[in-house]
Amino acid sequence: MTEDESKKESKTYEERCEAVNVISHPLASKKSTKKAHKLVKKAAAAKHIRRGVKEVVKGLRKGETGVAILAGDIYPVDVISHLPVLLEEKNIPYVFVPSKQDLGAAASTKRPTSCVLIRVPKKDFDGQDLYDALVKEGKEYDPIRTAQTGCFAVVGVYTTR
Repeated sequence: MTEDESKKESKTYEERCEAVNVISHPLASKKSTKKAHKLVKKAAAAKHIRRGVKEVVKGLRKGETGVAILAGDIYPVDVISHLPVLLEEKNIPYVFVPSKQDLGAAASTKRPTSCVLIRVPKKDFDGQDLYDALVKEGKEYDPIRTAQTGCFAVVGVYTTR
């Protein structure tokens, strides 16, 4: 495989953003996505991570806290549509990244991963600065304010009698 062929196979951030679903708010910027993937790699190495919907929900039920990173290109959306509500109820910041493939690779798995929960790190965690930056970005998102400014549109609401 030549260098030109490998460049064609890997998509750019903008191409990945075209494939995200409707509920992917807040979507991380290109720079924040790189930070998120770097944090996931370090957290996976330190075993501070929960991978996948079932594990994340189980961790939330047990009272674990941290920051959640969700993939934005999950179809059908019903697979992860309950997670943002659950995370907001537990006051856990979350952010969407464009690609489940990249999230899975960063989490040290061979399979794509729809979501990860990075637990609150211990004192000697290597990526503490990345963790703090992602928590800050996740907490800045206010879904109520976003809905009031019109970023969400209700499409296809019909009533039947």
